[in-house]
Amino acid sequence: MRHILTIRYGVLKNTSDFHTSFDSLKKGDPVIIRSHRGVEFGEVVTKVKEISDDSSTESFGEILRRATPDDKEKQKKIHDELIPVEFKFCQKKIKDHKLLMKLANVEHLFGTKKIIFYYLASGRVDFRELVKDLAKEYQARIEMKQIGVRDEARLLADYEHCGRELCCRSFLKNLEPVTMKMAKNQKATLDPSKISGRCGRLMCCLRYEDKVYEELKYTLPRKGSVVKTTQGVGEVVNYDVLQQQVTIELENGSRIITSISDITDRVRDPSRQKEAACGHPCEKDCGLE
Repeated sequence: MRHILTIRYGVLKNTSDFHTSFDSLKKGDPVIIRSHRGVEFGEVVTKVKEISDDSSTESFGEILRRATPDDKEKQKKIHDELIPVEFKFCQKKIKDHKLLMKLANVEHLFGTKKIIFYYLASGRVDFRELVKDLAKEYQARIEMKQIGVRDEARLLADYEHCGRELCCRSFLKNLEPVTMKMAKNQKATLDPSKISGRCGRLMCCLRYEDKVYEELKYTLPRKGSVVKTTQGVGEVVNYDVLQQQVTIELENGSRIITSISDITDRVRDPSRQKEAACGHPCEKDCGLE
């Protein structure tokens, strides 16, 4: 029987599934793995499932062994001694060649002579001479990897405004797009400093509850709808998505806050009129009035 485990590895905190024939590994154990990049140092995140010995493992990496004390010492030396030197040398050569790029981090793979230099740049950079200098200095395979600001935060930042470790460092595999519409759906403040993450882009957590907000919002009458309640007929002037409550201005000018369960009829609802005309929920920007 083989076991599939999720492993976190690399400076970008990649997470992928790897197979192994031994089952004594548990969360947090350091391991030596073979990924598509080569032999690396990783950490067990969780056990996923068991598969039979004759099942295909082509789509998985391989866990070679549990990390030994010597492996841990080697990894510590790479992190504390080799990488800082490689970083400074590359920075110097970037300056010497007058290249318009910013070096963000360096990754020295555990079991292969391969060094990856992560950089930011506004456009394409001709770093051929730089790569020659690096290869000559370290006698290793050199890879230059351009990243964006979200990956820079994943590399360099630790904690978010909430006090927890960045989602992109702890568990997110893919950095999916986050839109301003998600912030508006949740009635979050639109102050960029409060809805932006360490990368300067909209916080990834705005995606997590967006679908729920969309569904809850659709059950509410839109602003401008005329509804009938036990307290009278009035126009919806505001709503609370999570509480499923609406603020209604009655015909006598007074305002009440009531649950949508207290609404007995919808006299006029612009959202439903649009839906009937265009065939889809009014949240779509169909342009109908």
